[in-house]
Amino acid sequence: MINFRYHVVSLTAVFLALAIGLVVGTAALNGPVSENLRNNLEALNKDNNVRREQVNQLNESVNRSQEFASQIAPGLLSGKLTGRKIAVVALPGTEDSTEGVVKMLTVAGATITARVRVEDKFFDPKTINDLLLLVDELSQPSISTANLPLNSDGVETASAMLALTLFQGTPSTPNTPAPGTPTAEDVTAVLAAFAQPGYLTAEDGATGGAEAIVLIAGVPATDNEAEKKSRYALTMAEQLGQTPRMLVVAGDNAGEGNLVSGIRNDPKLVQEISTVDNVNTVQGQVTTALVAVERVVQNKVGQYGLAAGATSIVPSAAP
Repeated sequence: MINFRYHVVSLTAVFLALAIGLVVGTAALNGPVSENLRNNLEALNKDNNVRREQVNQLNESVNRSQEFASQIAPGLLSGKLTGRKIAVVALPGTEDSTEGVVKMLTVAGATITARVRVEDKFFDPKTINDLLLLVDELSQPSISTANLPLNSDGVETASAMLALTLFQGTPSTPNTPAPGTPTAEDVTAVLAAFAQPGYLTAEDGATGGAEAIVLIAGVPATDNEAEKKSRYALTMAEQLGQTPRMLVVAGDNAGEGNLVSGIRNDPKLVQEISTVDNVNTVQGQVTTALVAVERVVQNKVGQYGLAAGATSIVPSAAP
């Protein structure tokens, strides 16, 4: 029969074994295994420090490149757009890029006839019918709605109306005044009508008569309506860039459904609309102004930047 003394001996043996295991394990860890772990940790720390230093150097290089682009911009652009009229239309989320592009266009000597910021509501699928009804009431003495697209797409019709408002009329022959250019009063009336319900915002003093529009796009929407919104942005670009109108689309090539990729992937639009795919950088903003020169002065279309579909980083030197 097993008695109490047997249980005491058994428990003592168990605890003794545990104690011996702890001593042996600690000794092992304090030996080669511990040394190996310490060496690996030191190596990882050194590698992390090297990587961190590389990242800092790359950031510094990017900043220097931005400074370089800013400093050479006057030499590249000065006087290239003197006397030329450009309107700037900015899609949602492009405030910083827009400021940079306007700065470079101004350095080139362009007259900015209008600065218009398109609001999210313009591309909201729930407001398309309201947008269409609004345009029906916007006819002005110098801006006729008679030839606008006749369909149920509010974005297409409204974008066509915006184009009529911002662009100059088309001369019947070279070197003749452009007939049909909207008056400043009518431009103000149309833009105010779009602005009041929150479809867009326009700076004071906007006029018509632009020879070209620079349309600035950002990262595409990512919500449940993203696909429709990307399609609407492409529709706007198509209406603003219809021949013989001159359009430059400067955007960020990131994100599925971005506007630059949409244009470059369309066999018709890529022949009619110039694009720049890195407008979020100073280099891209300088390039955008150079492309505006190419579009307005040389009447050429090109695709520029670093992403797929670009034919070169910048246009060849313009006269």
